[in-house]
Amino acid sequence: MKKIIMVALMLCSMTALMAQKPAQIKFDKTTHDFGTFPESEPKVTCVFTFTNIGEQPLVINQAIASCGCTVPEYTKAPVKPGEKGEIKVTYNGTGKFPGYFKKSITVRTNGSVEMTRLYIEGNMTEAEKKE
Repeated sequence: MKKIIMVALMLCSMTALMAQKPAQIKFDKTTHDFGTFPESEPKVTCVFTFTNIGEQPLVINQAIASCGCTVPEYTKAPVKPGEKGEIKVTYNGTGKFPGYFKKSITVRTNGSVEMTRLYIEGNMTEAEKKE
């Protein structure tokens, strides 16, 4: 009889745990446009804010940029349900050709959607040549 009660309790607790929604990331926006900025000031930064709309803590496993000129920094601690976190992205156009660019940042989490892509874009104008 004790074994039956223990098995029933274990099944009930497992069902309750499974009924909770997993972590889920929701970004305020997934694209940031830096607009036009000069080659003389090639470093620009933006922040992507997100909310965990799930019922479990959200963990960002990694954030990888499409090239070395873009560096993402992100919240390392688990983000509790209902709380916010951020991913700060810096583009460094030093030594790059002026003009339009579009870069992506791949974010991997433990959430129900495991991968999200963020995008940054802008137009770096050429520095005026001194004669």
